[in-house]
Amino acid sequence: QLVESGGGSAQVGGSLRLSCAVSGYSYNNYCGGWFRQAPGKERETVAAKYTALGISYYADSAKGRFTISQDNAKSTVYLQMTSLKPEDTAMYYCAARAYCPDTATMTRPGLYEYWGQGTQVTVSS
Repeated sequence: QLVESGGGSAQVGGSLRLSCAVSGYSYNNYCGGWFRQAPGKERETVAAKYTALGISYYADSAKGRFTISQDNAKSTVYLQMTSLKPEDTAMYYCAARAYCPDTATMTRPGLYEYWGQGTQVTVSS
């Protein structure tokens, strides 16, 4: 089970940290990512990480602003978001799958087996 939290409203240039609490399995053995979906748009990959192979991915829109990390002791995955922009407004989801052989797999939402319920992020000026 994945449960997101930490969403909310932020000003342009502000920061938010999203959390994804994992239960039922050891997340450090899984490939996990953060995705977002804005109204009328497809779900897109924001960031993903697979510690077992030491690979990670950031969307161009997230590079330099967002950081995905995990605390295995707390079974929690984080997405630290800084320098927020209005176009970051979306529902954010965390997801996991058992294995990601490459970054191409990481970036395909349809291949993820487990999903959280989502947390809304709204950025305004």
